[in-house]
Formats: sequence, structure tokens, C-alpha cells
Amino acid sequence: MASRSVWKGFLQFSLVNVPVKAYTAAVSGGGGISLNQLHKECHSRINYKKVCPVHGEVPANEIVSGYEFAKGQYVVIDADEIDKLRSEKDKAINIAAFIEPACLDIRYYSGRTYYLAPDGPVAQKPYALLYKAMQENDRYAFAQVVMQGKEQIVLIRPVDGLLMMSFLNYQQEIKSPAEFQDEVPKHEIAPDEMKLAKTLMDTLAVRDFDFSQYHDKYVENLTKLIEAKVSGQEIVAPAGEEQPQVINLMEALQKSIDAAKQARGATGAAGKPPKQVAPSRATAAAAGGQKKRKTS
Repeated sequence: MASRSVWKGFLQFSLVNVPVKAYTAAVSGGGGISLNQLHKECHSRINYKKVCPVHGEVPANEIVSGYEFAKGQYVVIDADEIDKLRSEKDKAINIAAFIEPACLDIRYYSGRTYYLAPDGPVAQKPYALLYKAMQENDRYAFAQVVMQGKEQIVLIRPVDGLLMMSFLNYQQEIKSPAEFQDEVPKHEIAPDEMKLAKTLMDTLAVRDFDFSQYHDKYVENLTKLIEAKVSGQEIVAPAGEEQPQVINLMEALQKSIDAAKQARGATGAAGKPPKQVAPSRATAAAAGGQKKRKTS
């Protein structure tokens, strides 16, 4: 079943208007497993009913929205009436600026994302033009839009043939790092510790990061648990892994490097060797200096 658009309007930059419709990017339900609340005695499902104190339980099609202007007194507000209040400005995603990708810190992303698609044949050419121009110029669009009764700020990016609109938090909505500086006292880092830390980073670095290989293991394990209980199997808890005893930071770094190298070797032997990135300049320089000292 095709997704339904959740918003329609215009993507506007200067005098150019592109009719667009928005679709939520997140998977419905978040891809997780919903557990229901049950009565412990009989396993009957707990219900939450919408009840009117005068008429009892009320079906969804008889529920409307209203504003309480005095104690116990309401004025009914219809959804169509709210929609009529939207001005042309409210129906537009107004691009304020085109910026370089690195201009906006990731801390401002709110986590809500929509896909924007052209709305009708007339929108297809200007949509394609905007997408290609942003892609070739390596630019994102910073814009403002009124949605859900609030003026929102968004960032629009060209992604796999579609424009993706990510909602942002206003700067005043994000706490300043200075608020937590007292929680992070200054520490002197020994050169040997820094060298090992950079070596570990180089060992764990990959050139072609494959995000698709990461899955929600909790949901996968919960699915197996449910399937096992449905089939009447006995649930056996997995044996806990013994955590390595680490005496100091240097030992922890060195053991981590050894473990990472061993894991890479096992992966390479089982299949295609992993693509590693070249060591960082700092690590390479340190290694070069060490070789010179050994041969002198």
C-alpha cells in the first residue's frame, strides 16, 4: 500500500514555487514490537475507552476538538476551519538560504524527517532542476515552514533522487555545552596514551561504512523470545560474557588494539577483506620516528 502524504504546499525560493507533498520518512511503528498490557489474573487485554460522562463510550467519528473558554464551556473547532486559517505563507516551505553541508552542527537536528515529492506534472521539472542544482553545488537549503501550529525551521537535502526535509531545533532550544563544563575537568594526556588511542582509531577505521548492517538486536531477540514462548519452548538465558579485567588505561588501549586486529583478521578470512583507511598522519609520523630510533 502506497504511503499517504501528510502535508501539501509549495517549496518556494525567490520567485520560484514548486508544488510538493510531504511523506514521513520513518517506518510506521518504528519497526519495533508493541507489547500489550494484560490483566495478570486472566491475561485479558486492558482497554482504554473514550467515555462521555453523559452518554458513555463514544465512537471516534463522534469526537470533535474544542477550546475551553470558561469552566466547563467549550467552543467547537472544526479541522476544516483551522485549514482555512492557513495563509499562502503558511502553505509554503520558504527557503531562506543555501548553505554548505558543514555549516550547521548536527546537534540541532530534532530527529523528525520527511521526504518531499513533486505534487503533479507541473512541479516535476522545477523540482528536478532544484534537486540537481543542490546536488552539483553541494548545497543544502535552510528554510522555514508553518506546520503543526508552529513556525518550524528545516534543512532540505538532496538524497537518492528525492529532497529530504529534516526538522531542526532552534538554537535557544538546545542547552549550551558551557552548562556542563564543570562535569568535565581538564586532564593531562600522556603522549604514549595519545599514540595508542590514535592507533586504536586507525585500526577501527573503515573506508566504506555500511550503515545497513546495523539492526535492532533487542527487537530481533524479543522476536525470538516471543516465537519460542508461542511454540512452548523453555527459555534459557545466554551465558554472560566475562568482562576483561583492565588494570590501567594503557593496558585497555593495547588490549583493544589487539582485539580489533584479531577481529579484522577473522572477518577477512571469512569473506571479503575489510577496506581499511590509511593510518592518520599523526600515527604514521609517530611510527616513522619509532623506526628511525630503532635503526640508529
